[in-house]
Amino acid sequence: MKLCGFEIGLNAPLFLIAGPCVIESEGLALETAGFLKEMCEQLSLPFIYKSSFDKANRSSASSYRGPGFEKGLMILEKVKAQIDVPVLTDVHEDTPLLEVASVVDVLQTPAFLCRQTNFIQKVASMNKPVNIKKGQFLAPWDMQHVVAKAKACGNDDIMVCERGVSFGYNNLVSDMRSLKIMRDTACPVVYDATHSVQLPGGLNGVSGGQREFIPILARAAVAAGISGLFMETHPDPDKALSDGPNSWPMDRMKELLESLMSLDAAFKQRGELVL
Repeated sequence: MKLCGFEIGLNAPLFLIAGPCVIESEGLALETAGFLKEMCEQLSLPFIYKSSFDKANRSSASSYRGPGFEKGLMILEKVKAQIDVPVLTDVHEDTPLLEVASVVDVLQTPAFLCRQTNFIQKVASMNKPVNIKKGQFLAPWDMQHVVAKAKACGNDDIMVCERGVSFGYNNLVSDMRSLKIMRDTACPVVYDATHSVQLPGGLNGVSGGQREFIPILARAAVAAGISGLFMETHPDPDKALSDGPNSWPMDRMKELLESLMSLDAAFKQRGELVL
């Protein structure tokens, strides 16, 4: 599959989707996009900037959701123009899809909405690449049905994204077998290394996280064979307005990505052992 001008898949190098969880300000968006672009150019790592103008699935009604549709889309448009990077953002059931699709390069559907048939098909009908996050409640083999719904609209540029599965209360676990199983959808598989360490609603009305485990899970996923990596990152995660506990510090991104790229090259050079 070709995505934003580069090839993705198990026959292509790893690519990165990264940025702060939510747009906090125009200045921070431009700063983080510029930093990540320069870093990825140094690493020769294909990169898509990610940030959300509205995070609808907050634990509390008082949690910060973002600047809203109009201001957020304007900021993403400025990031795309000034920093010259492709951009990805989340969309929801009430999002004006045509307006968003006219600006961003990739649409992303939230995990909780992966079974909403009308929603998935409306997003896919925008004829933009779509990153569909697997629900925390969904078996990996059931993503084939979600993909079939999306592709029925005539859009073959579909990716599937693993972000962990619910494991008891306020906890997620990543089953690395799911990455291979989801490849049976014939879609590029993306691993969300940061939401996979989230503790949903685990801090009395807000979500917690265990960012110290991000490198472990990311290395395991890359070694299992994926097309792309999704990571939320922030210059100061402890002060982030959304998903700080499961965001990776931006000044530690390069060293982590260097190790992941080495693992990716080793996997894709030797291929997978098959019984």
